[in-house]
Amino acid sequence: MQGAGNDFIVINGIDQPFHLTTEQIQALAHRQFGIGFDQLLLVETSKVADFKYRIFNADGTEVAQCGNGARCFVRFVVDQKLSNKHEISVETASGIITPKLENNGLVTVNMGAPRLSPSEVPFIADAVANSYVLEVANQHITISAVSMGNPHAVQIVEDVETAPVVALGSQIEVHTRFPERVNAGFMQIMDEHHIKLRVFERGSGETLACGTGACAAVVAGIQLGRLQSPVKVSARGGELHIAWLGGNSPVMMTGPAVAVFTGNIEI
Repeated sequence: MQGAGNDFIVINGIDQPFHLTTEQIQALAHRQFGIGFDQLLLVETSKVADFKYRIFNADGTEVAQCGNGARCFVRFVVDQKLSNKHEISVETASGIITPKLENNGLVTVNMGAPRLSPSEVPFIADAVANSYVLEVANQHITISAVSMGNPHAVQIVEDVETAPVVALGSQIEVHTRFPERVNAGFMQIMDEHHIKLRVFERGSGETLACGTGACAAVVAGIQLGRLQSPVKVSARGGELHIAWLGGNSPVMMTGPAVAVFTGNIEI
C-alpha cells in the first residue's frame, strides 16, 4: 500500500501468526531482493480498541507511530472486511488514534495532541521552547522539536529541493540530543497555508512522504507564527492536509491511502 508515496506492506496478524526476526524484516524491505517498503504494518487484535497497530521500519526496528500508515491501516481493514465500520479506534504504542475512511476515498486521522516538552519528544534541552539551536556537521542549525507519537526535528529551509536532506538528515537522525533517534524534517514555507516538505525518517532514510512529519512541521510552523491552520503539505509523493487549533487540541491529517497489490511470499 502507499499513502502519498510512503509505501508499506500490511500484514493481517489476526488470522495468522506473525513472528519475523529483524533480519527477515530487513530482507523483506530490500527493494531488489525482497518486496521493498518504508515500513511494515501489522494488524492485530486489541483489548482496548477495535484493532492494534504495530509498525516496523525497514531496518527492523519497531516504532510507535506512522501517520501515512494509519491511513493505509483503515483502508486495509475495510477492504479486507475485517470491520464494517469506516471509522475505527486503533491502539498504538503511543495511544489510541481514530482513522476515518471518507466518502471521497481519502482518510482522515485524529493524530492526537502534539507533545512539545523536551522530555516527551524525547530531546535533551533545559526548557521547552519553540526552537532550539543544534550543532551538527560543524554548523549550527535551528530546529523545532515535536513529538507526534514519534520524535521530529523540523527546520525551515529556503528551497526544499536543494536542501541537504540525506547528508544532513542522516546526521540529525543520530544526534546525541535525541536519545531515541529522530526524524529530520526540511520545510519550505510557501505561504501561511502551504508548505513543501521532505523528511529523512529514522530507520528508513528519506521517504516520499511522512504523515507524522507533516503534522510536526505544521505544528512547528504554527508555534513559530509562520503558518495558520489548515495547511496543505506538498511532499514528493503527494499532498496531505493538516489542521491544528493549537494547545492540547488534536492534529487532524487527511490524505490518500491506496492498495497497490496483494500477494504471498515464503519466508
